[in-house]
Amino acid sequence: MRLIDKLGHGFVLTAEVDPPRGPDPGPTLQQALILRGYVDAVNVSDAPMANLRMNSFMLAHLIQHHTGVEVIPHLTARDRNRLALQADLLGAWALGVRNVLVLGGDPPERGDHPEAKPVYEFGAVGLVQTVARLNRGENLSGGSLEGTTDLTPGVAVNPGASDLGAEAEKFWAKVEAGARFAQSQPVFCPETAAAFLDALGGRSPVPILWGVLPLRSVKMARNVARWTRVPEALLADLEREGRAAGMRAAQHVLRELHAAGMDGAHLYPLGKVALLKEMLSPLGTRLR
Repeated sequence: MRLIDKLGHGFVLTAEVDPPRGPDPGPTLQQALILRGYVDAVNVSDAPMANLRMNSFMLAHLIQHHTGVEVIPHLTARDRNRLALQADLLGAWALGVRNVLVLGGDPPERGDHPEAKPVYEFGAVGLVQTVARLNRGENLSGGSLEGTTDLTPGVAVNPGASDLGAEAEKFWAKVEAGARFAQSQPVFCPETAAAFLDALGGRSPVPILWGVLPLRSVKMARNVARWTRVPEALLADLEREGRAAGMRAAQHVLRELHAAGMDGAHLYPLGKVALLKEMLSPLGTRLR
């Protein structure tokens, strides 16, 4: 059963794996194998933080072929113009990729190639519209394709944003463009998810997989707090107990999201995939 068929029908779990910095996909395949049986799909970033990594679509194909785990590769508007974006999406479909998470992308000056020229011909909304056009058998210039795709576009959302009204407006624009699901930045208490749903009018028009991140230190928490909300109580617990407090908080959020009947969770290992297995183990192999 494809991911799109699971969304909205039970608690779905996804998690991120790291693309390699070189030509060997082996370590990433091992991460996917660790997660097999625990998650419904794995995400593969597209040059995260504007750092050079293996192509997300090609790696997605390798993961699916060698592990059988469904993949959600990321696609950013940062590095490609509309011609290249369409070409990559068509190639991804031919390789068996069926999902894509579309993003604007971090600016090059944040990464290891600060001299790279960004493109940003359009943002996430334009990327969703591009996927929708290809799914209808059309290209962006109005011409017809020789066939159609059936890609499932997902988008990112930040329920911990300082301006929930503005974040909700951006989210609605992505949904109206054709987004089929969303994965959120980490939430560290269930109330953050509930507040964002209130900003949407009480419920989301598409399934949201809420981000869950096991914080490992106060320093890590303060870095994360630059772009989403981290409760002061959790910071105090991390100060006293360190990694154990972060793991306990992540398990609590996961349980509460499940108990509240949310669509699912997106797990952030930040390079420590074994932590996710540890986080899920007290809850059973599956949250079903």
